[in-house]
Amino acid sequence: MATNSPPEAIIQVKDFTAAYEGKVILTNINCEVYAGEVFAILGGSGCGKSTLLKHMIGLYKPAAGKILIDGQDIAAAEGEERLQILRKFGVMYQSGALFGSMTLLENVSLPLEEFTDLPPDAIRLIALMKLHRVGLSGVADLMPSELSGGMQKRGAIARAMALDPRVLFLDELSAGLDPVTSLELDQLVLSLARSLKITFVVVTHELPSIFTIADRVIMLDKETKGIVASGKPQELRDHSENPWVRQFFSRQTSPDG
Repeated sequence: MATNSPPEAIIQVKDFTAAYEGKVILTNINCEVYAGEVFAILGGSGCGKSTLLKHMIGLYKPAAGKILIDGQDIAAAEGEERLQILRKFGVMYQSGALFGSMTLLENVSLPLEEFTDLPPDAIRLIALMKLHRVGLSGVADLMPSELSGGMQKRGAIARAMALDPRVLFLDELSAGLDPVTSLELDQLVLSLARSLKITFVVVTHELPSIFTIADRVIMLDKETKGIVASGKPQELRDHSENPWVRQFFSRQTSPDG
C-alpha cells in the first residue's frame, strides 16, 4: 500500500534565539521550511522578521540554537563548506540593492563572474536568460536609476537566481510598490515556484500578497519574542483561537475590507 512520504525540510530552525548587544529579540524559535513551498514570515513592526531572515542567510550567528540548510549548520560552517551552503540560496533585499554604477546585465552577471569559471559569452547568455525569466527582456543595458521600483525588484530576483539556487529569500517583496505592481510580482513568484520548483522564504506584512502566494506562514510577536501562530494563512484567519492573529489576517483583505 502506497504511503505519502513526508515533505523534505530544506531549512530547519531549532531552538533559535537571536540577541543584539545583550537584548533578546527572538527566543525558542522552531520551524521548518519545506522544499518547493512559499513560506512567509509575518508580524508587526519590530517583531524580528528581518532578524530571523538575516540569521537564515548567515549574516549573523544565533545566540542559541541552530539553523540548518539541507542539514548543514550555516553558522558553524567555515571555508569551502560555508561557500557550498551559500551557493544554495539567493537573496532579494528590501530595496533591491542593485549596484547603481552597473547596468542591469552587469548586476545579474556579477555572481556568475565571482563564483564560476564560465567564459564571458556564457555568462552574458545566462544573465540574459534570467532577465527574460523575470520579464525584463530589452532593458539589460539600463542602469538601476532608469528602472521603476518594480523593475528593480525583478532585476534583484534575476540576480538572486543567477546561480540556480534551491531557495530564494525575499525581504519585503511589495514594500513601496503600488497594488498592481505588487500583484505582478506575486504572480512572478508563483510562476517561479511552480515552473522551477524553487523554495521561497518571504518576509512581508502585505495581506494581499500573503493570501496570494504563501503556502504556510509563521507569525512572530514582539511581546513574547516567539511564534504565536503557524499554518496556512486562510486557516489562521478563519480558525485561529488567538484574537490578535484573527484580527491581523482579517484587516483590509480587499479594497472594501
